[in-house]
Amino acid sequence: MAGRTDARWVITAATVVVIILAVLGILMAGGYDTPRALAALWNGAFGSSYALFSATLVRATPLLFVGLAVGIAFRAGVLNIGAEGQLLAGAAAAVAVGLAMGGFPRVIALPLALGAGAMAGGAWAGIAGWLNLRFGVLEVISTLMLNFVAAYLVSWLVRGPLQEPTRVYPQTVELAPSVHLPTLIDGHRMHLGLVLAVVLAVGAWWFLTHTAAGFRVRAVGAGRDAARSAGGINLGRTTALVFLASGALAGLGGASEAMGVTFALYEGISPGYGYSAIAVALLARLHPLVIVLSALLFGALEAGAAAMQREANVPSVLASVVEALIVLGVLSFDHARARRRHA
Repeated sequence: MAGRTDARWVITAATVVVIILAVLGILMAGGYDTPRALAALWNGAFGSSYALFSATLVRATPLLFVGLAVGIAFRAGVLNIGAEGQLLAGAAAAVAVGLAMGGFPRVIALPLALGAGAMAGGAWAGIAGWLNLRFGVLEVISTLMLNFVAAYLVSWLVRGPLQEPTRVYPQTVELAPSVHLPTLIDGHRMHLGLVLAVVLAVGAWWFLTHTAAGFRVRAVGAGRDAARSAGGINLGRTTALVFLASGALAGLGGASEAMGVTFALYEGISPGYGYSAIAVALLARLHPLVIVLSALLFGALEAGAAAMQREANVPSVLASVVEALIVLGVLSFDHARARRRHA
């Protein structure tokens, strides 16, 4: 077991090295000023207190929430590809409740809005869970399709019942200050959502490694048939709870983004956090504590990519290319190792 674990982390390190080399190759092949681009990447991610606390960590926060959602689901063998839709459902619910609770004290309004986001995300994932358990619909298909439904639902809300009063802009009015997540450092955008996400990461690690329920989740992910026959684990119940927990975490990510960064709901509120989170979770080998570091890396990458576009004319979509390389790299190395083991 120790040798297998060590091999997995060697694969992760090799993936990171390959990605770094690929980024350098892309920059040089594209004819860009590579030193200038790399300097912009670093400065945009870590070069100043503003870059760190108002860009990198702000972008890392939703990635951490949703990375945990994907990681827990994958640990149970549930291929939840719908974290993007669950995030959007959470953001929509949090904003709707936040608008209704704008006149209430922060100590009441904040928990209710965050709770609404978690419940909406869980309910959205629960649809896929019900389809899987009742009709055998593959969660890869149902969760992916529900992403599009959630996006169109948000579009309808911001052009219909939740649209701002002038009916000019496809968005809601701004949330009242009592529903804003407080910032952690004056003059910076980093907010309380980051602390909540880190606490949940520690809690997820403790749950998976120190509780019977967490053991059941890991056992189902390791082998469903063995978990049912040898362990006597109720697969349906465990799978349903994983769907709900995963969706709730993604919904919290959406609520955190709406209440801590955008302060309103609009189309495109997520630039694809739900899809990036798959790479975040895979790079961390689905380990909740390592997902914290992985989310930080991806937050830095996205913040730095924006700076590269501003300062070195390097397209910011380079970040998406790197995320795709991470997924392909991890899967390719794992597949190659599995083939060698069975050769």
